[in-house]
Amino acid sequence: MTTWPLLLVVCGCLWLAWSNGANDNFKGVATLYGSGALGYRSALAWATVATVAGSLVSVWLAQGMVQTFSGNGLVPPGTVNDAVLAAVGIGAGATVLLATLLGMPTSTTHALTGALVGAALMASSDGIDWAGLGNKFAQPLLLSPLLAIALTWLLYLLLHRVRRGLGMGDAGCVCVGEAYPSGTLPAGGPAAALAVPAPGVGVAIGELPVCAERYGGRFVGMDTHSAVHALHLLSAGNVCFARAVNDTPKIAALLLAAASLGGETQPAWVFVLIALVMAAGGLVQGRKVAQTLSRRITALNHGQGLTANLVTAGLVLGASHLGLPVSTTHVATGAIFGIGIVNGKCNWRTSVHILLAWIATLPLGLALGAGLYGAFSAGGLA
Repeated sequence: MTTWPLLLVVCGCLWLAWSNGANDNFKGVATLYGSGALGYRSALAWATVATVAGSLVSVWLAQGMVQTFSGNGLVPPGTVNDAVLAAVGIGAGATVLLATLLGMPTSTTHALTGALVGAALMASSDGIDWAGLGNKFAQPLLLSPLLAIALTWLLYLLLHRVRRGLGMGDAGCVCVGEAYPSGTLPAGGPAAALAVPAPGVGVAIGELPVCAERYGGRFVGMDTHSAVHALHLLSAGNVCFARAVNDTPKIAALLLAAASLGGETQPAWVFVLIALVMAAGGLVQGRKVAQTLSRRITALNHGQGLTANLVTAGLVLGASHLGLPVSTTHVATGAIFGIGIVNGKCNWRTSVHILLAWIATLPLGLALGAGLYGAFSAGGLA
C-alpha cells in the first residue's frame, strides 16, 4: 500500500533526477559546443543518447554507489526511513535546481551528501560516521578537481609535443561569410579581409579567432583534423556515459532504499525511470549551464577539448568502479579550467563564481535536508 512518505520519496527522486539532468547532462559535450565542433542542439542530442546509455549500464557497473547513498555505513542503522529519504531527495533536488537557474554547474554529489547528513542529524543526533564521511565523501570530492586540473595540464602538454613531433601543425583556412570594414576585424589573430563599406560576403585568410582552427598533416592515414574531430566526439560521448554511470546510482539509491522498506525491489524499473527523467531535464532546462561551461570558462579548440574529455572520462569511470562518489561537475570543470591555465585564456571571474557555488552547495543541501525532515516530522510523516 502506497503511503504519503513513500510518495514523497518518489517525487523527491524524480525531481532530483530532473535537476541533475538539467545541470549535468551537457557537461560531457561542453567542449564540443565551446570549440564549435557541434551546434547546441546536435551536442545536446549526443549528450542525451550517451547519458541514457550510461544510466542503463550503471545497473551492472556501479552497485557500490547505491549502497553508499542509501546511507549504509554513514548513518546509524534504523535511521533511514521514508521521511529521511524524501527530505534528501527534495532537498538535494532544490539545491541543484537553484544552481541550474543561476547557470552555475554544481555537484549533485555535494547536494546529496549535505541533505543526507542534515536529515540524518535531525532523525538521530548520534552515530554519524564522521570518519567514513571524510574518507568516502570529502576526500574524493576535494581531490578530484585538483587531480583533473593537474592531469589535463600534463596530458595536453604531452599530446601537444607529440603532435608537433609528428609534424601535425596548425593549418590556416579560408573563411567565407560576413566581412568587416577595413580595420574593424576582431582582435586576436592575423588576418586579411576584403575592405567593404558595410558587412557583406567576403573572404578572410588567417587563424583563430577569424577562422576555425584546423590541424595539418595526416594521422594513421586520415586527415589529422578529421581524426581529432572524430576522437573529440567519441570522448564527449564517453564523458556523458561515465557521468551517468556515476550519478544514476546515487539517485536510484533513494528510491531503492524506499522500495526495500516497503518490501519491493525493482532495480531495472527504477534505473530506466531515472534515465528518462534525467534526459528530459537536460533537454528542457540545460542551456544556461551549457553556456557557462562551453563559453565562459575558457576558449577551446578540438585538441584541448579532447584532452579535457579524456581526463574527465577516465577519472569518473575509475571512481565509479571503485565506488568513490566523485563529482563529475568538479572533474569536468577542473579539466576545462586546466586547459584555461595552459592556454592562458581562463576567465577567472567565472571560475570564482563557480567555486563559490561549489562551496555553498553542501551547506545548503544540509540545511534543506534538515529543515524538510523537521517539517515532515512535525506533520506526522516521519
